[in-house]
Amino acid sequence: MSTAKVKMREKKMRNQPASVQYPSSPHNVERHSENGGDTPAAGGPSHVHPSSEKNKKPPHKGGWVRGHHKDGGGYAKEMPSFITAGAFARARAAEVNAMLKAVTKTTSSSHVFQALPKHMRRRAMSHNTKRLPRRLRDVANRMREKSLKAGSKKKKETTKSKSRKARRRHGNLLLEFNRRQRKNIWLETHIWHAKRFHMVKKWGYCLGDRPTFKCYRPCYRAMSSHCLLQDHSYYCCIELQGEEDKLLAALSQLASKEAGPTFAAASCLSGCRQGMITVYKAGQYPSQPLGPVTFLWRPRMQGSTHRQLWIWAHPTLKQDLLPELQSVCQCDEAVVPPVLPVVTSAEVNPALDSEPKPENASKAKLVIGTKRKRSRKDVSEPPAKKILGDGTRFPGTPVTWKSSSTGMVINDLTMEIIRYRLIGPQSHSVLAETLEAATDCDDVSQSSFWWPQHCKDESKMTLHQQQADVFHILKSIYSTGELPPGTVLGLTVDDPRLTLPSKKVKALPCVNQAQEDEKWRQLMLRGVPEHCCQSFLWDQSVRDNVTNNKISEQELNRMRSEVLVPGSRLSPTPPQGRIPILLVHHPGKQVGTEMSTWGAGWDLLLPKGWGMAFWVPLVYRGVRVAGLHMSLKHSQNKAAPHFPHDYPDCPAGIRFQEEQETELLDKFKRRPPAKRTNYIKHGCLAPFRCPWQQLAEEWEVLTREGGETGKGDGQTQSTPEMDAMMQERSQDIAVTKPPSYFTVLRNRKPLRLLSAWCRPTTSKGQRVRCVGEVPPVSRSAVMSLLAAHGMSLVWVRASLLSKGKPELHAMLCVPTAEDLKLLGKHQGSSGPQEPPHRDHFKSKIKRQKKGSKKLPSSDNTEGKGSEFPDDSDPVTSKEPKSPTQSSSDLVLGLWPDPLPSVTSHCSRVTLGWVTQGDFSLSAGCGEALGFVSVAGLLNTLLNQPIEHRGKLLLRNPTSLHYRFAKINIEV
Repeated sequence: MSTAKVKMREKKMRNQPASVQYPSSPHNVERHSENGGDTPAAGGPSHVHPSSEKNKKPPHKGGWVRGHHKDGGGYAKEMPSFITAGAFARARAAEVNAMLKAVTKTTSSSHVFQALPKHMRRRAMSHNTKRLPRRLRDVANRMREKSLKAGSKKKKETTKSKSRKARRRHGNLLLEFNRRQRKNIWLETHIWHAKRFHMVKKWGYCLGDRPTFKCYRPCYRAMSSHCLLQDHSYYCCIELQGEEDKLLAALSQLASKEAGPTFAAASCLSGCRQGMITVYKAGQYPSQPLGPVTFLWRPRMQGSTHRQLWIWAHPTLKQDLLPELQSVCQCDEAVVPPVLPVVTSAEVNPALDSEPKPENASKAKLVIGTKRKRSRKDVSEPPAKKILGDGTRFPGTPVTWKSSSTGMVINDLTMEIIRYRLIGPQSHSVLAETLEAATDCDDVSQSSFWWPQHCKDESKMTLHQQQADVFHILKSIYSTGELPPGTVLGLTVDDPRLTLPSKKVKALPCVNQAQEDEKWRQLMLRGVPEHCCQSFLWDQSVRDNVTNNKISEQELNRMRSEVLVPGSRLSPTPPQGRIPILLVHHPGKQVGTEMSTWGAGWDLLLPKGWGMAFWVPLVYRGVRVAGLHMSLKHSQNKAAPHFPHDYPDCPAGIRFQEEQETELLDKFKRRPPAKRTNYIKHGCLAPFRCPWQQLAEEWEVLTREGGETGKGDGQTQSTPEMDAMMQERSQDIAVTKPPSYFTVLRNRKPLRLLSAWCRPTTSKGQRVRCVGEVPPVSRSAVMSLLAAHGMSLVWVRASLLSKGKPELHAMLCVPTAEDLKLLGKHQGSSGPQEPPHRDHFKSKIKRQKKGSKKLPSSDNTEGKGSEFPDDSDPVTSKEPKSPTQSSSDLVLGLWPDPLPSVTSHCSRVTLGWVTQGDFSLSAGCGEALGFVSVAGLLNTLLNQPIEHRGKLLLRNPTSLHYRFAKINIEV
């Protein structure tokens, strides 16, 4: 009998009593009879004729077999002569009991209604016990209760979710929004952006990245010809207060005059200009930079040396900048903010509990046709309020630090001031159409509002009138770039919601004004006068008063409904409808000679709580709204480094590169192995990051050991001896010399020299720009620069001379003499080709996958050296022979760590990499922004002919094709 049949028989005989047996051989017949079977009864002898035994065929020897058998299957065919009644009855009773037990016993997967015949079963019986017969209802109820108790222990009963109508009520919606702001800060325009943009969570904020519709070219046209609007309220504002001399002495440790104007620049110190500077750790210039910041001084007050300074920094820079400011200002005493007591409605009006009104009286006051307000169940709880500012900050978190020795105070004003950026030549026209200078207040008896109190002072009203006149002159300016960079204008305006147009209109410049006006000329030449740069936005009390007394949308709509002529402006203007603002001009492109002042505009500073009140009127003036993506493109078109993408020597830039590498690597691994790009075959060592430190160290070794003539004068391939020598020298320097980290060159004097040596040209290199007298490129001048800036990188702009689109992490390489000759013969030459590389890790990965199931992990360590290629191959000898390298860390198509020589890995020497690359709509060709080694660039310029000086090769990570590019260093 087969194994399957034996298992089937055992399953059937599982619940049978011991008295029921099926003998499988004639030896079991007597035992079966003794137990009360159908064969001779227990205790009685078996009388079988001897002749019948002889004629009988041998029984079936295969045991019990299912089915009918002709010969009886080996069982006795003759009936017994007599039986014992007692034993026979007991045997039959045991069989009946076993049958009843098998019928009535239910398994774990059976139900009560399954005991019914199939024609009586109904689907409703599973959840409604009344559908069952009465004899089975009790059992079904008990089983139902048992299942409910078991389910309650494993999983708690989920509360029934509210209906959408209930969830969309204002109170419930506000509570839900406040809950969602505990982890990531929401800007005041978050809801507006969430309906129209792809949102991303970055730097502790929830920000709009790019619109859900295609608008790349319209956004560029807006920046070039009209206006582009962005919400920069996520930038952090740090306020410094103290004596001017002490502030300047403390801040002088964070910057240097060699890199440009500092905090003590005369134009910025007066409060008339906004400045921009790269800050460093105290006393560490030119190493250990922190990042770029913009700063704004408050204009001086008469007879006071107390000054106020605002420093605006990126959110990723704040965590590094704030401790450094506390250190240099000696502000280590944290001021804990007072916790405001929660005032309940019962404390405000105790008569609510003492004198309850009858229900009929409240019903009698209801007016027919009006909606009854939803009564709250818990009257003692205060109503939910909208979060203004930083919702992730705990109430007891200190935001103020002071110093008892210096008297300086640091305030963290993050999310306390709203900052909108308008980019484009018509930004001033949009502001002139949206904003109106505040009107005088007729009723000065309103003591709770700030503007009626200021109207009593004639000097303040005179200053306000002068500021309004300057703002009126802005309408006659044709382009925003005509103004001096960084101009500041303080102003008080009316609520822009009062002049909101019924339809979207496009703000245009007013060309009817006389361009020869003397005031207009003075504004263009000298900027805004110093006294007009003052604003009440600097005062904390005024900001709080404006925020707390803002007119709600409900109240404003009620006031509009009472206007006699629908759509007309409210008159008089409500006393709480005046807002102090600051208009700060941000310059466009300031380096180079091409596209001067492109991307200029205005920054609008507002008190918190008034974000949407200004955002919607600006949108109704025909501006384009953009997110983080267009901020990167704006910097790219200006050829300016974007923070933190293009600051590899700053802590924030290092963190960004690590996050970017992780993100790109995860995206690469999500693709099937057959669809991935094999970067090893393309000769790309690091497609997802830029090893700047290794690049700077290798070039320092090359220049120090005389390697400047190894490849720059025409050598096309590196030798194994040269690579081995460079790796040995790098290891010796790492052991004997303390680690020196690379820095980005920001000293203006050597930058001007490098810019002149590169022969600055136009974007496509058609015309050479005239520069002043510069020293020639000599070996002595190069060596002097190398001695001071050998471990530095320099920011360059590379323009392709032919077709092509640069990509992220593209390589900037040195052309050989043959490449330059080819370019001289054919100006439209696309460039040389990189020979394909061999992937020696591919076979190793395949062998590892095949042998992972056969060999244990301990056996994989044996024979590792034999799996690497032979050292005789000049290309394969560059592969690292690290004894600690694990095969499990290998990824198909990527080089493992540590990387080989990054400079001599390909047929052309590598100078640097691209951090931003795309087709430039402004230049009409592919443009790339990145860094190159100063040592490598000097070596290249020294060995290149003068007519080809500054020309490099650019190759994308996914391509083997080099393309010629002209680099420019714009200062």
